[in-house]
Amino acid sequence: MFDLPDLYVMIGVFAIIAVSVYLYVREQFTIEAISVGVILALMVFFYVTGGDEPVLKSGDILSGFAAPALITIMALLVVGQGMFQTGALERPIIRINAALEHSPRRTLTLVFAVAFGVSMFINNTPVVVMFIPVLAAMSAQLRRKASRYMMPLSFICILAGMTTLIGSSTNLLVNDVLERTTDSSLSFFTQFWPGMTLAAIGSAYIIFAAPYLLPDRKGPETEISNSGQQYIAQIRVTQGHPLIGAKPVAGLFPKLRDVTVRMVLRGERSILPPFEDSLELDDILVVAATRSSLSKLLSSQPAYLKGMLEITGFDEQPRPTSITSETIVISEAVIAPGSRMIGRNIEQIGFRRQTGCLVLGIQRRSRMIRKSMLDIRLEAGDVLLLFGYDPDIRNLRGERDLLLLDWSKVELPNIRKSLFARLIFIATIAFAATSILPIEIAALGGALAMIATGCLNVRQAIRALDMRIFLLIGAAFAMGLALEKSGGAALIGNTVANAFIPFGPQVVIAVTFLLIAFFTNIISNSATALIFTPIALSVADKADIPPLAMVLTVIFAANCCFATPIAYQTNLLVMGPGHYKFSDFIRFGVPLILLLWVSYVLLAPVFFAL
Repeated sequence: MFDLPDLYVMIGVFAIIAVSVYLYVREQFTIEAISVGVILALMVFFYVTGGDEPVLKSGDILSGFAAPALITIMALLVVGQGMFQTGALERPIIRINAALEHSPRRTLTLVFAVAFGVSMFINNTPVVVMFIPVLAAMSAQLRRKASRYMMPLSFICILAGMTTLIGSSTNLLVNDVLERTTDSSLSFFTQFWPGMTLAAIGSAYIIFAAPYLLPDRKGPETEISNSGQQYIAQIRVTQGHPLIGAKPVAGLFPKLRDVTVRMVLRGERSILPPFEDSLELDDILVVAATRSSLSKLLSSQPAYLKGMLEITGFDEQPRPTSITSETIVISEAVIAPGSRMIGRNIEQIGFRRQTGCLVLGIQRRSRMIRKSMLDIRLEAGDVLLLFGYDPDIRNLRGERDLLLLDWSKVELPNIRKSLFARLIFIATIAFAATSILPIEIAALGGALAMIATGCLNVRQAIRALDMRIFLLIGAAFAMGLALEKSGGAALIGNTVANAFIPFGPQVVIAVTFLLIAFFTNIISNSATALIFTPIALSVADKADIPPLAMVLTVIFAANCCFATPIAYQTNLLVMGPGHYKFSDFIRFGVPLILLLWVSYVLLAPVFFAL
């Protein structure tokens, strides 16, 4: 170990951070590997150069992993996953889709307004995931390309994240640094009015510029979108079912737009299309639908799920506690040649009793079937659409009469828990917004409540914890702390302040904003915020600018991740469905960043009384 002068320690820290940024940009190694390497490099560097009193001890470098902001971000990811897993936003989305025919423009505006409102209070990644299929369906119905709507969805959700403390992980991380280095902190709505002003300006740009700057690009799946194979399934109209009293229009049922009703069984009668009578209690509908359509039906309202399950008594048999908390999934299986099930129907086989799974539908490619699903005698090659608890589906791997198609397995939202998820989400936001509880306690309580009420199981909650985010933020904390303790942040702050103080505080804010906005589109916005917050506070002290002004400059600039798809995860999410190229983000995102930069700089005297 050596005692090096402070200048050499500072140069060493700059060198480590520069190499780290280069590696993050090049993406030759995984984010996880680079982050661990950064932490290890800093620990070794300060150990070797520190002598008896190192500038930073290993415990300090690792302290970012215990930061309240990081714990809050992880907990909010679990809360957001609970909302997604239970389909808590499915019903509003269905209502939006239903209104599309009557007023498409108003409905499209409503979709973006809902996405904006939700993204103010929840991690916007699951919000974008939920709205991508909605906008894809709307674009098809409006006969427009999805590329016109996907990038605006991502940008609108990012803009919404600027308005509240928990709207973005960046905001929480900046607040954590502020609390650690000063005696002040941000409240839940400190940034609301400046954030809403910038969000309004950004939204106006998106509305008016999107038709001119976004590509009108046709996706490769357009030609194959209607090639889904159809299954024969059954729905019973139970008490309180939304189909009770449903009237046919031109022989079809508007409420079942994505499925074809082949036959209605009413007692001993079989009613064939075209249908004229309204549906009644205990009617059984024999329908033909794609797997996607059946999944949407099951996820839309509990009554549809109940109407399918009651036919075969899926919920009548008690399940062990270890199973009831498991995930419900849909999968496919093929009747094997020589199977003992050939020539028998589902009831004769006793499929539910033998396997614990429900047959939702039967697919036979050779000919059209127009009879009750339970009366169909199975043939080799028939495909069964199966519904059941994950352990029961997995147990079918050893079944010789069936060939389980593991690749086809997907989880279904547990819509029976959607009310719990909504209440937990509202309570978490309320406790945090009113400061009844510190935000990290409210977020942890919400995450635990999601698990305790069965909205998520432990495996799903762990899966929601993104290790890339966890390690990246931990490494960024370490780099920011190294900059601060080595004197590097003060040096950069003094240099910027001395160079631009003669031109006034607005110019200092303008330069800081532009520098951060540049880096946030190259490396992670979280890393950028953590590295530049100590620098911004140093600039504020030297230039005699209110610390709040510089802190919010970091928040708004770090959230300007519009110019590249790698700048933020929601940009990556919409890149495929929108069929975008890298250059599309540059063409549409860079003018938005410049507009927000100019607007913020001009309005800074109004926001902060400079």
